[in-house]
Amino acid sequence: MVGDGINDSIALSQADVGIAIGTGSAVAIDVASALLLRDDLRGLATLFDLSATVLRRVKLNFAWAFGYNLLAIPIAAGILYPIAGVGLPAVVAGIAMAASSVTVMLSSVLLKLYRPPRSH
Repeated sequence: MVGDGINDSIALSQADVGIAIGTGSAVAIDVASALLLRDDLRGLATLFDLSATVLRRVKLNFAWAFGYNLLAIPIAAGILYPIAGVGLPAVVAGIAMAASSVTVMLSSVLLKLYRPPRSH
């Protein structure tokens, strides 16, 4: 729901996603989930594109962390020891888990490079 006035505030608060226009009433701005700062509906395209980009990044980070942990945790637990006689020292396992967290964080920081779609 997109609205800008007092009469829209109830619908904005009940909607799954309420989007207020920044030049609208204070009530509409307070109850909305998102706010378009300019009085221009082309900002909706940017909002939808940004939300899709963030969701893709969340899914990528989840897939990366899940895959990494799927491989790293058994190795850290010693699954290779009976086969190859090789164990993973606790310090190395800790560093590997920290590296996984840093990788996910850096992937999220890449969202700072987001550029809105061009409007025609």
